[in-house]
Amino acid sequence: MRKRPDGEEFDAFYTTTAKGLVATVYAMTGNMAEAEDAVQEAYARAWQRWDRLTREGDPLPWVRTVALRLAVSSWRRTRNRLRAQRRHGPVPDAPALSADRVALVAALRELSPDQRRVVVLHHLLDLPVEEVARETGASNGAVRTRLSRARKALGTLLTDIDTNDEGVATHG
Repeated sequence: MRKRPDGEEFDAFYTTTAKGLVATVYAMTGNMAEAEDAVQEAYARAWQRWDRLTREGDPLPWVRTVALRLAVSSWRRTRNRLRAQRRHGPVPDAPALSADRVALVAALRELSPDQRRVVVLHHLLDLPVEEVARETGASNGAVRTRLSRARKALGTLLTDIDTNDEGVATHG
């Protein structure tokens, strides 16, 4: 069974070394947020191995090595993302939602959670009534009833919605 680290001993170690370690990693990365993240992760890993680290002597070199490696890994991931972006170009903008889709989402929000769930499973995911019943824990008849009531409510909600000149859904 693993012994938990002595909280006071670890706290004292952290208090006396963290500020200097952040400064060291910051000097290497030039990014304070990355330095702080790497140092915090290194201390978290040290906490998990505290008994072994203190048995082996001064834990600071181990924590510093881990923090620097984490910072370098973060830097490499960032560099690789930038290279990939230059190679492939920026991510294209997502298309705007159509007025019909906005209206449908707004109408779905007006349904009860049970009705909304069966509509999404049956009509948007194309699951048969029997599968919707299994997934929701309801009987086939209950699913059919919920679908019927939801369709009726959606019909009313969606006929009440008009779009303005910019294609934005409005209640009319």
